[in-house]
Formats: sequence, structure tokens, C-alpha cells
Amino acid sequence: MIPDSVVEEVRARADIVSVIGEFVSLKRSGKDYKGLSPFKNEKTPSFFVIPAKSFFHDFSSGESGDVFAFLMKHQGMSFTEAVKFVGSRSGMEVRETRSRKGDDPWRPYYEAVAYAASFFQERLWEDEEGGRAAREYLQKRGLGREEGERFGLGYAPGEWTAFRDAAAVHGMDEGVLAEVGLVKTGAKNDEPYDAFRDRIVFPIESVSGRVLGFGGRLLGTPGKGLPKYLNSPESLVFRKGEVLYGLGWAKNAVRREGEALLVEGFMDVVSLAAAGIENAVAPLGTALTDAQAELLKRYAGQVRILFDSDPAGLRATFRAGDVLLAQGLHPSVVTLPAGEDPDSVARSGGAQAVRTYLGQAVDVLERKLAILEERDYFSSIEKTRNALDRLLPTLRATADPQLRDLYLARVAERTDVRPETLEGELRQTPRHGPTHLPQGRGSRRPSRHGPGLAASPTRRPRPAPRVHGLGAERALMLVLAKDRSWVDRAAERIGPSDLEDRCYRAIFEMLVDDPELASPPEGTDPAVVQRFEKLMEDREDTENASQVFEDALSCILVSGIDRRLEAVDQELRNTGDETRKQSLLEDKRGLTLQKQDLSGGRDWRRGMRAARTAAAAPNQEEAPRR
Repeated sequence: MIPDSVVEEVRARADIVSVIGEFVSLKRSGKDYKGLSPFKNEKTPSFFVIPAKSFFHDFSSGESGDVFAFLMKHQGMSFTEAVKFVGSRSGMEVRETRSRKGDDPWRPYYEAVAYAASFFQERLWEDEEGGRAAREYLQKRGLGREEGERFGLGYAPGEWTAFRDAAAVHGMDEGVLAEVGLVKTGAKNDEPYDAFRDRIVFPIESVSGRVLGFGGRLLGTPGKGLPKYLNSPESLVFRKGEVLYGLGWAKNAVRREGEALLVEGFMDVVSLAAAGIENAVAPLGTALTDAQAELLKRYAGQVRILFDSDPAGLRATFRAGDVLLAQGLHPSVVTLPAGEDPDSVARSGGAQAVRTYLGQAVDVLERKLAILEERDYFSSIEKTRNALDRLLPTLRATADPQLRDLYLARVAERTDVRPETLEGELRQTPRHGPTHLPQGRGSRRPSRHGPGLAASPTRRPRPAPRVHGLGAERALMLVLAKDRSWVDRAAERIGPSDLEDRCYRAIFEMLVDDPELASPPEGTDPAVVQRFEKLMEDREDTENASQVFEDALSCILVSGIDRRLEAVDQELRNTGDETRKQSLLEDKRGLTLQKQDLSGGRDWRRGMRAARTAAAAPNQEEAPRR
């Protein structure tokens, strides 16, 4: 925080005409200055700066405020950044101060990843021989030292303990290094070794610029146990589902442009920024989460999605679209030529080529309708009904009421289903089944009377599920493994970061990326492979999958809220900033209400109790399974 006295001194010293004049051509008009609006295209000047009041007013857009407000609205700066910018123009050095009780409990972890970032950067640029291959690789991708240093890129040496040995010299705690995923221990050897080896390293930062973890791109050939990309595991300071790569240094451009570009990988973000397109961010190798969408909403209302156009990329595109719509954002889809990605387009054609494709972006619902049209989904009544199964989740996800009405009218027009009928469908329990696009031939279609639909009045309800002893995460994963038509529904409501068990988290990510997955890809952690095989072989009866799914999901979500409440309580104990404390208390109230709503639902363990009762009473020949 910057003390109020310093802010006021900066404001008093500021030459508002000089600062705004860096961005707007101003001419004197009596005691004031005027120019063309920087917020709207116009031919007649309607933008005025009033030095006597240290104030600006734009009649065409209605924007007004002091010098800080101008920089925040026009340049996308935060308040702190604006104060520092004006201070530098006024000859003042502005420093932030921190007030807190006691030491930061996470300090050793932040210090560990900060040291790692500097170590990797030094090895990339200062190690003449060791970093040569990495520098040559970056050069081929059009990135020199200036760009590399701008984005904090580094290189993890190929030796097994290069980083560990260097950290030991500086007295870094090996236990802390292990907790943040910088060193690990093999199954056959207790001796710790470096987690990142022979990789280009991308530091993953918070919005404020603090390093939280890393992503590493292998320089050699991927093989067994050597994935092409490797991210830091989740830790006390790093939650994948709550961070977007590149947002720390893209946020001002996102604010300024009024939109964010959502791309798939680290190199896409870096290449676009190096080409001059600085408002791109990326999720961290997983499906976009609600928390990441909420983070984007702080800076822009529009998001353009630039994922691959292959089947997996399209699934990810429309999953992300629904997540963004649920947060009140308006997503559109950018389609690149087959085999191209933002990185390759930026390198071959520069910013202009990328902007050409951005200009052809199509609203996410329109893109989905176009694909369904291409696949002949409106040629018959039955096909149109199946198309609705894929369109309703997007309508249901849309939080913006005006956009939702436009979507309803568009779907009604295309399917000849009345808007009132569609509204009725949206009020029903979400229909279970494919929520995005058809997976192609061989996909299993759910029964029209399958899980998720209310039982017919004449149909007797199914017996309670027999899921003896299942933990909530295992119960959910068992349902997903046995019937893949549940995967998209699960992905709409939780992300990988909501699962505590690392193996189930990895399996969930794989299923979301490929709902038809038969076996984990080569190089997958053996423990994850073993757990996946056990799920596929498990003979546990999950006949009433709908109840198991809903109850397990509620339990997982409540656990996630408990973890967030614990983190809020921890920060409340350590902060001395009253403004921050009030914000945390507000967060806590909101989380508590969410928990109460979820806890009002069923407990997945009821299925266990009901199953035992059902197994014991009507049929004594078969003993309950344990």
C-alpha cells in the first residue's frame, strides 16, 4: 500500500496537462486544454483538461476524474501503478509500505521459487556452454535475449542435481524445495534430484508479479517419464486453477483493449507479446476454471479464445466458453488455419496476421451453431433434438441476462423451438449428456431417459447406490471412468484443482481432455496409470450414478470451500491492513453462504447407508459387499 499522505503529495505535484499530454494532443482553450477524445473516435474535440481543478472531463464518453483516473482508464494501470507513474514524472520516488503482524508464514516458499527463477535465468544467459542449446531454441522461435529477459525465461540444466546443489550453497531448505516441486525423490532412490532438467523454464507469476511456480518445455525428445511440458505441482503458494500465465504483465493491456486473448500455451503468450499483442493469457495446461474466469472479469468483459481447431481443441474451446459465460463474460472464438497456433502465426506473419484472424472472431454460440450445421445436425427432427442437447448447456451457463435473451432468440430461430419452450428446458434439472459437440463416431449417446432427467411418474425410482466405503473423489472418478458421458457435466462444475488426491486430479484432467480415453498416454506417472487401471477394473456397483455423482460433487465442492476458508482465516490472522481485512471478511461471508447452500444437499455417504439397508432387508441370500 502507498500511504495516503504520499498519494496526496503526488497528486499535488502532478502536472496533469503534461501527463495527459503524453497520450492526447492538447491545445489551450482559455484556461483549459482540449483535444479529441482518447476513449471514443470523434472529429470534434470534446475532451477537456482543467489544470485549476486537476481534473479532466470527456463529454463524448462521459469519462472524468483526476490524473490517476485517466491513467487507470486509458492505460489500464492499477491505482498503485498510476501513482508511481505520476510520481516519476514529478521527481518523486514512490515506495509501497507493508504493515503486518509477525512474519509471513509463506515467506520461505516464495523465497525458494524466487531463487529458482534467478538460477534458471542465470543458466540461460550466463552459462556459455550449458545454455547454448536453449538460446538456440529460443532464437529459432524468434526470441532473443531482450524478449527472454522481459518474460523471465530461464533454462534448467540437464544435470540431475544442478539446482539442488546450488540451492544448498545458499542454505535453501530442501524440505521447502520439495514442497514447491523444485526437487523430488524417485521411487527407487531416496536421494532428491531436480524436478526440472534440460528444459526452457517459464516462471508462473501472480497478478502482482510474484513468482509462484514454473512451467518447463523439454529441449530433448519426449519419452517415457519425460513429458514435453511439465508444470510445478500445486503447493502452499501455487494453485493452478487460480492463476493465469502472463496476466501479471498483460493486465494493463487487457484493461486498455477491453478484452483478453485466451490461448493454450506458454509460448503462445510469449510469442504474441513479443510481436506486440500484449493482452494474451493462458490457463496452465488444464481446463479453464471458474476462478480463472473470475480473475479475467476484473480486467475485461470480452474474451477471444484462440485454441487449436482439432476435436480436442474444440472441446476445450466450448468448455472454456461456458465457464466464461457463467462469470458474465462474453467469449468469441478465433479460428486459425489447420496446423497453426498463435505462436506460429505471430512468427510467420507478425501482429498484423494475428489481428486479421482476431477480426474474424465469431461469438461462441454462433461458432457452435456453425459446427453443428456443418455436421448436418439440423436436417431432421431427431438430429435437431440432439443439437439442442449440445446448445442448452451454453444457454444455461450464460449469466448476462441480455446476452442470454439474444442466445435464446438465436437458438429458437435456428431450431424452430419457441423461446418459451427453451426457457422451460432451462428451468429443468440440467439434462445429462454431451454438453458441447459430438465426439465423432463411436461415442456413446446417453439415453433420453438416462441420468439427470426426472423419473417418469409411473416409473419406480432406482434403488440407492451400492458404493460402500467410497471416498467422495473416488466415487466421482468411478462414475466418470465407467460412463464417459458424465465427464463434460463434471467439468462444468469443478476443475482439477478442486480434487485433493493428485492421481485423481491427473485422471480428471486426462478425461476432460479426451473423454474417450482408454489408457493414459505414454510417460504418465506410474501411480496415476495404476489408479486409472484400478478404476477401470473396479466392479463396484454404481447403478444409481446420478445420486452418486451429485452427492460426491457436493462433498468435493464443500471441501474446496473449507480449504479456501482456512486460507482466508490464515491471512486474517496475519494481515494488519484494515482495508484488506474487510475484503477478507466479505470473502469469508460469501464462502460461508456458498457452503451452506451446498451442505443443504445430500451427503454421498447416505448412499452407503441406504445400500446396506437395501442389501440386508429384501434379499438375505446375498451378503452385503464390503
